[in-house]
Amino acid sequence: MRVLVACEFSGIVRRAFAARGHDAWSCDLLPAEDRSNKHIVGDARDLLGDGWDLLIVAHPPCTRLCNSGVRWLSKPPAGRTRADMWAELEEGAALFSAFWNAPIERIAVENPVMHRHAKECIANYAPPAQSVQPWQYGHGESKRTCLWLKNLPPLQPTKIVAGREARVHRMPPGPDRWRERSRFFPGIAAAMADQWGEHAMQEAAA
Repeated sequence: MRVLVACEFSGIVRRAFAARGHDAWSCDLLPAEDRSNKHIVGDARDLLGDGWDLLIVAHPPCTRLCNSGVRWLSKPPAGRTRADMWAELEEGAALFSAFWNAPIERIAVENPVMHRHAKECIANYAPPAQSVQPWQYGHGESKRTCLWLKNLPPLQPTKIVAGREARVHRMPPGPDRWRERSRFFPGIAAAMADQWGEHAMQEAAA
């Protein structure tokens, strides 16, 4: 199966699928942390028509789409204007729309809970199929993530563990905070590769 993992520079999801025999590639504006030759530096939207079997959008820019940032649309931070905020909202919604409406049979887009303005801006918006937590997949942390799915079954928990620490949310400000906040959890990536990979292979054999 040909898999495109968009908006990922860590390689965590790409490696999970590659380890199970899939032809997996990642794409991001940043180079790959692991320096893999299966990573493309650029805009993933330019690759959507290249015959992929599965698209996973691991962590698209979501600052203006998520509920936690809706307040800035009416009261922008210092040095910014309302016009800036709404322009960034439209850019984020356009990116999400491009992925959600891509010409690919199976699609999974990860994002936090969205506010109503974001939903109104997204083409063919549909509610998320599910939300998952890291502690359902072997990580003792709490970070609710919504998954928008097309032609894919909801992920099933693989290893429920104790611990509900909101580690990422409580990280202090710093130059690398954004990088750690966008890093995917390996346990969830493994569940995607196992469950969605098997689902696609069963469909192909049917």
